[in-house]
Amino acid sequence: MSHGIPKLEGRTAIITGAASGIGRQLAIQLAGHGAHLALVDIDEAGLAALRDQLGSAGRVSLHTADVSNREAMAALAPEVAAAHDQLHILINNAGIGYEAAFPQTDLDAFDRVLGINLWGVIHGCHFFMPYLAKADAAHIVNMSSLFGFVGMPGQTAYCASKYAVRGLSEALWEELRTTTVGLTVVHPGGVATNIMKTSGGDDPELMAYLASWYEDNAYPPDRAAGHIITAIRRGKRRLLITPEATFADLARRLMPVWGNKIVADLFIRVLKLEHMRKIRSDQWQRTMVDAAPDQGAASFASPSTADEFASPSAPDQGAASFASPSTADE
Repeated sequence: MSHGIPKLEGRTAIITGAASGIGRQLAIQLAGHGAHLALVDIDEAGLAALRDQLGSAGRVSLHTADVSNREAMAALAPEVAAAHDQLHILINNAGIGYEAAFPQTDLDAFDRVLGINLWGVIHGCHFFMPYLAKADAAHIVNMSSLFGFVGMPGQTAYCASKYAVRGLSEALWEELRTTTVGLTVVHPGGVATNIMKTSGGDDPELMAYLASWYEDNAYPPDRAAGHIITAIRRGKRRLLITPEATFADLARRLMPVWGNKIVADLFIRVLKLEHMRKIRSDQWQRTMVDAAPDQGAASFASPSTADEFASPSAPDQGAASFASPSTADE
């Protein structure tokens, strides 16, 4: 069945993570196409500011909700439906990152990242799909990442969540093929959003360095949003955003194993984080090899010590990770 929504005027779009980044730009541009909006975020003040910026755009409803919370999302869907005549587009955009090697990533961090990045997408699809199914044409957008098909050191939690979103989305392609609901899975590379400022990690100084680097060098979120809207209109199933995402996809297709190494090494060089290999090796030796089994378990996810790392203001300084994720609240 043909998918896509060529004409967005009068259609209603739900956007999670709408208060900043790509989500905010999607709201602005969809409003420009005449769409109605249901904007979802935990940042109530950010939503209010966006509503003011939208001015006299079509019908706009604001909803404060944590996408990782099942009860909140179960209540959100009928709340949104009550505010709008019909629902046509769901954009599961909310997301966070976490910067640390696997031994320094505690299970609570995995819970937080998977809760928002994966369960937020599952909740959105589960609770809104019954409403989307009733429209003559509907579309879902799930935000994965370049790190949804390339494994990066320092990104185990983030990669786990984004690979899972990719798998979920590709399975839904087949389930939805004969329905009136289309689906796009989006794989952005580095986009200049607030994700590095709002994400966790085992070294705040490194996070600040990466946030500054992304702000100065990454892809503009308004352009990313424009690509996503085009994909919705055309019914495109898979969307790569940024040149590095296109290159990485080609490398992984041609060389499934070595392509991953090539892309990871390239990211490390571009971000000027080659020194992290020594730091990670020392961390592994100290917390995994040298520690007694019970001590290793206790220190497995302990933060790195501050005196290990210098200020992140210069490229050869940093802390405990190799590369930052793309956006998703990105």
